[in-house]
Amino acid sequence: MAESATAANQPWHTRSISLPSRSPPAALRVEEELRKLRSSMASPSSTPEKMCDGLRRLEGVYESINQQIVTQPLQRRWVEEERDGSIRLLDVCSALKDCSTAMREHVRGLQLALRKNDEAAIVSKVSDYARFGRKAEKEMRNRFRSLKRTEDRRIDEHDDLPTAIRVLMEAKVITVALLRLASSFLSMQTRRPRSSRWSFVSKALSKRKVASEEEGHEGVGSLDCIWCKDVDGERAGRAQSRRQLQRLDVSMEGFESALECLFRQLIQTRVSLLNMLSS
Repeated sequence: MAESATAANQPWHTRSISLPSRSPPAALRVEEELRKLRSSMASPSSTPEKMCDGLRRLEGVYESINQQIVTQPLQRRWVEEERDGSIRLLDVCSALKDCSTAMREHVRGLQLALRKNDEAAIVSKVSDYARFGRKAEKEMRNRFRSLKRTEDRRIDEHDDLPTAIRVLMEAKVITVALLRLASSFLSMQTRRPRSSRWSFVSKALSKRKVASEEEGHEGVGSLDCIWCKDVDGERAGRAQSRRQLQRLDVSMEGFESALECLFRQLIQTRVSLLNMLSS
């Protein structure tokens, strides 16, 4: 997963789409929506709600592009290139969706342990979650490497691009950037904060000697909401953790739903491209 969810680390090049002057109305609407998405993503920071909204708006963008693909005559070389890249984008979207689902299961396990006030279960769930987070971050980092070519493409270098292919290429660049932001948000939920004032969970880990050295890691890692500051005592810390875990659960549910909808549209885009090549 990515290092930061801030716009400062966004990997795409800001540019405008130079569509032909006689672009059809549908293409102009897609162009406008992509401009709005790019502007939204350029904000200093992105909340989970904004990211989910962006993913859902991309679903509509791809739906419109798919309609254009099947109605416009396109050169085979452009269709083949987009077809080959579509499978890598599907792979990353699917992996991120699966990661979100798994994270939500971990979060719910932590919620259950907190409700039961089961210290041993809390320790175990936090450790399991931290291990999952490190593994998922490494996996997503490798997945995104396969999309480096998509991010580096210069759309404005091709004056002969058909309108449908041009907006599809731009949509893919923005999609990769938004998926990176979503991946970054998920990654940060598994990192141990730098605060020296640990919550009841860290104290339990210390008491039970479930130390990271036993596994060769630096710290067991966790969510910020689990390693909350225990200002008013253990009971207050647990209550705060439960509230923040509930909010995180809701965010994970939003990511799952938005990624699933986007994934279906990406599949439809690939099907449309394959149909054009076989016709």
